[in-house]
Amino acid sequence: MRHLQTLRFIDAVARAKSIRKAAETLAITSTALNRRILAVEEELGVPIFERLPGGVRLSTAGEILLHHARQQLSDMERVRSQIADLSGLRRGHVAIACSQAMLPYFLPSQIAAYCAEQPAVTFGVHRRDREAAERALIDHDADLALVFEPVRLSEFQTLLTVRQPVHAVVAPGHPLAGEGPVRLRDCLRFPVAVPTAEYGVRHLLEVALRKSSLDLTPAFESDSFEFLMRLAATSSAVTFQIPIGVPAEMEAQGLSRPIDTRDAPAGLLYMGQLRGRALPIAPARFADQIALALTNRFEAA
Repeated sequence: MRHLQTLRFIDAVARAKSIRKAAETLAITSTALNRRILAVEEELGVPIFERLPGGVRLSTAGEILLHHARQQLSDMERVRSQIADLSGLRRGHVAIACSQAMLPYFLPSQIAAYCAEQPAVTFGVHRRDREAAERALIDHDADLALVFEPVRLSEFQTLLTVRQPVHAVVAPGHPLAGEGPVRLRDCLRFPVAVPTAEYGVRHLLEVALRKSSLDLTPAFESDSFEFLMRLAATSSAVTFQIPIGVPAEMEAQGLSRPIDTRDAPAGLLYMGQLRGRALPIAPARFADQIALALTNRFEAA
């Protein structure tokens, strides 16, 4: 296993971009860590890090080695989980990169249900929207990604896709509270609170507006969906969200209504992993659970 320790050291230095900072994380001296890196470079016959005044940077050879290192570490984690499975003691770690809408309601309930059956499994959940989620998969920072309207999918192996229409969300007693779809022009008669441009919901609204004569002048804009939802719940403002990011009771009370599809197209929520990677047991089984939950609630695309 010594070679795996060396690979972990290389991975740590690449992430920290500094031998000193990586050594602090690894709880070893920077001199000892530097010796290990120099030994690898001597064995390969090329430098894997460029030494800079403020730290280090991967060389081209280092990028190739780092890709190998992360693949090897991932494979070992999968082997460990399979061995633990033989003893009936399910262990493992599930790292998730997800859009902001997954965080308040959907993922907490799914993780709680999974941990009730497998309490030894740990989770890491990080907000990574659109292209950042794919980068997390490539860097092996995430096992699974749940993203709304991703920008690029070249290294993304799609496991499931479900439709997510844009919903208008309002406060109790708001004139737009009710049942069924609502027209976008009716929403724009009120102050609107919208997410910033990097989010998929805003992208779909912009697409809708380009196809119409309507004009969107936000009264409120934020990169926090929690802020936008709370603002709409306590004022006359209308905000926009996808249904997976809305609590079920709000839908039941008519406070979350889909925008009419004549005005705004439904978006797509993707669940995926790094293309060609064999997932460890814990992430693979959690992916199965998520897939079942999504298909039971939403229309597959």
